[in-house]
Formats: sequence, structure tokens, C-alpha cells
Amino acid sequence: MDPSHSKKISTAGLLITLGIIFGDIGTSPLYTFQTILLEGGKITEELVLGAISCVFWTLTLQTTFKYVFITLRADNKGEGGVFSLYALVRRYGKRLVFPAIIGAGTLLADGIITPPISVTSAIEGLNLVPGFEHVIVPGNNLVVEVVLVILLLLFVFQRFGTKVVGGSFGPIMFVWFSMLAILGINQLIQHPLVLRALSPHYGLELLIRHPRGFWLLGAVFLCTTGAEALYSDLGHCGRKNIQVSWIFVKCCLVLNYLGQGAWVLLQHKDGLGGVNPFFMIVPHWFLIPSVFIATAASIIASQALISGSFTLINEAISLNFWPKVTVKFPTDIRGQIYIPSINWILCLGCFLVVLYFRTVEAMTAAYGFSITVAMLMTTILMYQFLRRKKHLPLWVVIPIVVVFISVEGSFFVANAVKIVKRLFFLVFEFGLIFTMYIWYNARKINNRFLNFIDLKEHLPLLEALSKDESVPKFSSHLIYLTKANRANQIEEKVLYSIFSHNPKRADVYWFVHIERTDEPYTMEYGVEELMNDKVIRVEFRLGFRVQQRVSLMFRKVVMEMICNKELDIVSRYPSLKKHNIAEDFRFVILEKFLSYDNEFSVRDGFILNSYFSLKKLALAEEKAFGLDSSETLVEKLPLVVAPVTKINLHRAYYRIHH
Repeated sequence: MDPSHSKKISTAGLLITLGIIFGDIGTSPLYTFQTILLEGGKITEELVLGAISCVFWTLTLQTTFKYVFITLRADNKGEGGVFSLYALVRRYGKRLVFPAIIGAGTLLADGIITPPISVTSAIEGLNLVPGFEHVIVPGNNLVVEVVLVILLLLFVFQRFGTKVVGGSFGPIMFVWFSMLAILGINQLIQHPLVLRALSPHYGLELLIRHPRGFWLLGAVFLCTTGAEALYSDLGHCGRKNIQVSWIFVKCCLVLNYLGQGAWVLLQHKDGLGGVNPFFMIVPHWFLIPSVFIATAASIIASQALISGSFTLINEAISLNFWPKVTVKFPTDIRGQIYIPSINWILCLGCFLVVLYFRTVEAMTAAYGFSITVAMLMTTILMYQFLRRKKHLPLWVVIPIVVVFISVEGSFFVANAVKIVKRLFFLVFEFGLIFTMYIWYNARKINNRFLNFIDLKEHLPLLEALSKDESVPKFSSHLIYLTKANRANQIEEKVLYSIFSHNPKRADVYWFVHIERTDEPYTMEYGVEELMNDKVIRVEFRLGFRVQQRVSLMFRKVVMEMICNKELDIVSRYPSLKKHNIAEDFRFVILEKFLSYDNEFSVRDGFILNSYFSLKKLALAEEKAFGLDSSETLVEKLPLVVAPVTKINLHRAYYRIHH
């Protein structure tokens, strides 16, 4: 990444950007204009021109002004997204964790409707093909089954990555956007007066004078639901590529909306008659190819959303907002990851959406509410970024934030009426936000009870235990993870595990500490030898987007130390040493459980009980932080016990030390 943290503009970069970023917002013409007209009732010139005007100025204010011009500048070493933004500003307020969690949770939750609505709208387009009008009927079993099969194949394909077909995403999306523009221009030529809709006058008139005026904003908002992806995928494409390609994308989108509006006005009808104006502006000879292109664009949009969900959860894991679940790397492409548990949760959610709503019309009625919440949360974090990081004066920041809050607040209120139709989503949203909230707060409670002691005082005891041959050797190299930020400190529970809980004699004791940085891809480490060839501390500094693969990173450190002749791991047993057999390494993970003898408040007790329940599920899916289970001992220790037991623990250490 270059010093400006944005990739250079290139033809390849622009194509990649089209394939990765603009899928969601690029497929919105399939259903947005149709939804506005259906909710608007009787079709009039005022409704058509007002709808296009609202769409145009929403794309201008919300997508272009907020995301393309302002939010993209809030890059964290070239990376974007709600967690990247949170990492930049979290030091300025403890409560900023709440907009970060709510924003991420709602963004993920509402994402389960994007693949179904995009794919379903494309398949329903076959209804206009002669001979298919009685076969492809919106909501019938055949449409539902076809959509489910496409979605299933999409989620199954995730485990293999997109290296093979990923190169075609950009060209396909270029064809898609070019098709949008050409179709729109073809209709625009026949009714150029529709260009009047670009004036904000018609949009304001619609909102003020139409009987359902303000509430139509809920449907208008569908045109910008993919705007968050512009910021979330900043690291994949770079700011300049996104900004330049957006000019092309916006022109194509606006031309298509104008074309749909021109076609509707030329019909002189009071209603749509059950047809989608998007497919009605397609020439009959091109209808089947257009459906295939639309389906391909919908699949690419869904793929981008799924990949973005993986990235978001991976960041949540790194920032301690999510349990440590399995994260796989299906290809050697940087940033391409696969999280099996999230993949199948999303798959189940998409299946339920299709089976419950069945038609695009029903899906759009429940779409958009959570995205407005996510955008509002981004605005809150952006205020802190502009004020604290960019040091902009209040007279500059306040008007910007007021505009964003006013626009997004209006969309939020207009979408609030959908809450009854989206009760199904509330369970999913609440589950995601609840998991992040519990995981974050439980770790804070847990850390309150960490008791650090001076490690240097116990070094002689470690050396004595290591040389005491009357104690069976537990392992040649014994590794503990520690949260102590200082090299001369260690958790009391670690020494309890070594000395009191089945004494563990080893030749070398390793203490590994991981520090998370606010930068995305930091990968640094330092080694400090606290006692010659006996006690070694390894300090890792990892960015929030770096996967925490402790076993792999630790082995890398050991290999480098061997190459530098700083470490010898040849077995010390004579029978093995002459054959150069390597010594064994073993990790010890201290797994806590909530003691029945505790003095927690009701709130803290509920959070910790939920935390340990989630942790059991996570450990069943991924053992011991990604460590090799054959080399790892998991010891269970109580998190917090009654004061008497704690005193006994101190006494035990006192007797051992003396």
C-alpha cells in the first residue's frame, strides 16, 4: 500500500472495484423504482418525477457526499468499515463501543436479505419471456426452489474461495452497468422531458404534497442500501479507484432510473399492472440474456456481501467482540477468508427469508430498516473522527453531521413502519448485537479480577522446579498465554497452574503476550529472555485484521531463533539427542468457569453466564484459540471465588515462595 494509503488508479483497479464494491447498490434498480410506485398508489407524473428526484438526490447526498467524499477519508492505514473507524476513535470515549457494535450487528443482520432479494428479482424477470408467464410466477414454488438452489450453490462455493472466478466479477459488472445505461438512454430518447426529475423541486413536492409523501422515503432508501460497502471494502480497492468508478456507476444508475421513469410516463396508466419497469424497458429479443446478466450481477452482489460479512466477523474476533471461531484461508489472496460458522448462519437466514417472504415485493417491504441504523452509527463515529483525529472546528463538523443525521433520521423514521413486517429479522439482529455486547463486557469483567504479580521474584522457583528431577517432566517447552503488558509481571493463576495445580516441570517456560494495535496489518514481535535458557517472553504486536494464529506465529519465532543460533531445541535426552530429535512444545490454556461462590451483581452474573455459554459453543467449533489440540492442555480454573478461597490462594503462594 502506498504512503497515502490508497491504491493507484488503473484499469485493472477500476474493474476490480466494480466487481467487489458496487454489486449491492448496482442491483438496486431491479426493485427500487418498482417499489416506490407500488407504495405510491396511483401513478401520476408528479409521483414518477418525484420518485426519480428523491432517488437522484439520495444517491448524491447519502452515497456521493457522505461516503465517497467524506467517509472514505477515514481510512485506517488504507482499511475501512465500522470496526476500522472504531479502532481509530475508540481511545476518545468508552461509550463509542456501542455504536460500533450496533452498526456491525445491524449491517450483518440486514445482509441476509440482500442475496434473496437480488436473486429473486432477477429470476422473476423470466415472467416476461413469452412462454414463461404461466411458469415463472412470483412466489410460486418453482421460483422459490430456483432461488434456493442458486443460494445454496453460492454458500457451498465459499469454502473454495473466489480466486478462479473472481477475475470475471469486474468485467461482468461492467457489462451490467453498461446495460443499465444503454437501456435507460434508449427510453430517455423517447421521452427526454423526464430529465426534469433531476431538480430537487420535484422530490420536495412529492414528500410534501403526496398523501404518503414522507413515508415513501422507506422505498426511496432502497437505492442506497449498498453505500456502506463503499467504505467497508476500502482496503480491497483503494479510495481513488472507488471515487473514480463511482462516477461511472452513478451515471449508469441515474440513466436507468430515468429510463424506467420515461417508460412509465409513456404508458399513461394508473398502475404497473403487475410488471417490473426494469424488465419492461428491455427489448424482447434481449430479455433472456438480460435475465442471465441480472442473475450474474445478483450473485456477484451476494458474494461481495458474504465476503464482507466474513471480514467484519474476523475484525470482531480480533477486537474481542466475537468468540474465536474457525477462520480459514481458501486461497493465497490477501484478505480472502472463509468462516464456516458465519457462512452457514447466513445461508440459513437467507433460506428463511426466501421461504417466508417468497416474492420481491414482500421482501422490499421489510428491507432497509437496519441499514439506516448502521448508517446512523457510522455518522456518530465519523463525528468523533472529524473532531478528534482531523481536528476540524465545530463550525465545519456540526453542519456536516446535522445534514447526515437529518437525512438518515428521516429514512429511519420512514422505515420504522416496517418493524412489524421484519420481526423475523429482529431475532437475528438481537442475537448478533447481544453476542458482541456479552463478549465485550464479559472480558471487561474478567479483566477486573486479573491479579498480576512480580514474575522476577518467582524466577528462582521456576529454575528450581525445572531442575527438580523428582517431579515428572511435563514438557520440554511449556507455553502460556499472558495478558500482562509488562515483561516483569505475570498472572497469579499462571503460577498457580505451574506450581500448585499438578506441578509442571519443563526445561523452558515461555510466556506469550499479544498486543492488538489500531492499525490493520501490523505484524511484529519481540523476544526477551528473562532467565538464560529457562524463561522467555514473546511479545506479538498484531493489527486488528491479522488472524490470531498463535501456534503458527510461535513456531515462526522459534524457527527464526534457531536460525540465529539463539535457541537449541534438540532433545536433551542422550538417546534422542544423538539422532537430533527435536524437543516437544506444549501450550497450556487456562479456561475459566463461573464459580458458584461468587459475589457478582445480577447484571454481571448474567453477562458472565452468557459469556461462558457462548464460549462453550465457540470451543466446540474451534479448540483453544486455533492451537493444535494435540499440543494443548486446557485447564479449568474458577473465574472468581469467594474471598476466603482467594486468601487461601495467596497463602499457597506464600508457602511456595518461602
